Amino acid sequence: MPEPIPGPTTEAFQRSHAITNGCCVTSVNRIGHEAPAGRDGIEFWGQSFIADTSGEIIASAGQEETVLLCEIDLAKVDVTRTHWPFLRDRRIDAYGDLTRRLIDE
Repeated sequence: MPEPIPGPTTEAFQRSHAITNGCCVTSVNRIGHEAPAGRDGIEFWGQSFIADTSGEIIASAGQEETVLLCEIDLAKVDVTRTHWPFLRDRRIDAYGDLTRRLIDE
């Protein structure tokens, strides 16, 4: 069986969600091989992490079973939301075409 490959793309997406939403994001993944009876299954590679509002990883786990704890700086969350206001400046009026389904036409 090939070695599990960590997901740098997954990490980048989760870190960008933390930045865009002005909140800490916890990305959780289990470890080990799981297979339903009679099937090949899938390998889980771990690498859980917590990203702060600037996308910086403030706690991370490896490829072993881990309970991951860290303190969240709520003052930094407040400062980020005040000075990097993605949610305030969004243009909901422009979402119509993005949310319309082709099947509805």
